Amino acid sequence: MNDAMRILVIFETFSKNMGYMGNMLPKYLARLGVDVHVMTMDLPHNYYLKSFNKTYGDFADSTALSAGTTEIYDGYTLHVLPHKRVLGYMRMVGSWSKLRVIRPHIVQSLPAIGWIPLDASLAQPFLRYKLFTGSHTTASTFPLARREAPIWHKEQLKCFVTRTVPGRLVSFATQKCYCPTQDCAEIAWRFFGVQRQKVEVMHLGVDTDFFFPVTSKATAQERAALRQQLGFSADDIVCIYTGKFTEEKNPLILAKAVAQLRSKGESFCGLFIGDGIQKEAIQTHPWCKVLGFMPFQQLGVYYRAADIGVWPTNESTSMLDAAACRLPLIVSDGIIDRAHVEGNGLVYKMNDLDSLVSALLSLRTSEVRNRLGVVGADKMARYYSWDAIARRRLSDYDAALASQNDKS
Repeated sequence: MNDAMRILVIFETFSKNMGYMGNMLPKYLARLGVDVHVMTMDLPHNYYLKSFNKTYGDFADSTALSAGTTEIYDGYTLHVLPHKRVLGYMRMVGSWSKLRVIRPHIVQSLPAIGWIPLDASLAQPFLRYKLFTGSHTTASTFPLARREAPIWHKEQLKCFVTRTVPGRLVSFATQKCYCPTQDCAEIAWRFFGVQRQKVEVMHLGVDTDFFFPVTSKATAQERAALRQQLGFSADDIVCIYTGKFTEEKNPLILAKAVAQLRSKGESFCGLFIGDGIQKEAIQTHPWCKVLGFMPFQQLGVYYRAADIGVWPTNESTSMLDAAACRLPLIVSDGIIDRAHVEGNGLVYKMNDLDSLVSALLSLRTSEVRNRLGVVGADKMARYYSWDAIARRRLSDYDAALASQNDKS
């Protein structure tokens, strides 16, 4: 049914400069010949961060969307709606009217709880589309998942009222809830009201248009030229981190590890791309280069110029992008689901400087880095490409519509 299928994907925020699911899933579904629409609000990405201005600054201003606009972008139609705060959370204004205009066969909501899926579930009986949701909350960012507490505990009761009950109402109208990791899946059915039989683990992906390894003379020359431009020698071991420079992400520990290794005569360097409250502290380390946020389409060349990808605390889709560029990874033991790093990286004790230094030393030789990097790049190309993921989603959408047709 691909030629006739109309899919609406709904996200709270959308940024053309970010390589997140909101950009990638619609892009690759559209490439499969589907009529794809994206509906979002006129809010900047990560608007809820207390340190938003410090972290994103002018980069956020350059990605702002205007309410009421509609445009064709990357093969799909992007609709931007206004918003208002209701009960402390942002809610789309005019979503029902837009749903009636688009008349989708499939609605894919990124979250499984909140105003977006709740409004979509309430409209579903009237517009008769098939609703799919997702849940991306990991155990490392959700404290209730990491501690035992009785059901009458204050935080448990609050979660039950604000998440579990409305989430179950949404689940009744939902076909499937996609979760990128096993811990996300468990949180969805334990805390967010999603019926367990409707939860499916389907990982996030890599945009292979931009993230791929050095495989040609041209990309090898590009790597060498960029390293020289950044001030790195051919023998330097460049460790890259991309993302927010927040206390939670703690990229500063990588800068400290590089400093300790340099003091021992090791040729490690740091490359940091992003911004945030730790920026000034990172910049005090002489063997670290700091660049500002940039559109995700530009990041691939920097990964290919580096030697190791390091994310010191919780999950980041950037790990997948780096692995696709043949970088071995170092991640923390705070990450529960480690399928993306098994066989192509190392795990260190989160926020433990000595542990991070030891992990970096384990990747001192190019032979070890190349061996792990090849495994990771092959894994990303085979199992983590957005094309493969979009095809799996589309197969589920087709099956849901076929079931509806059989019943009618």
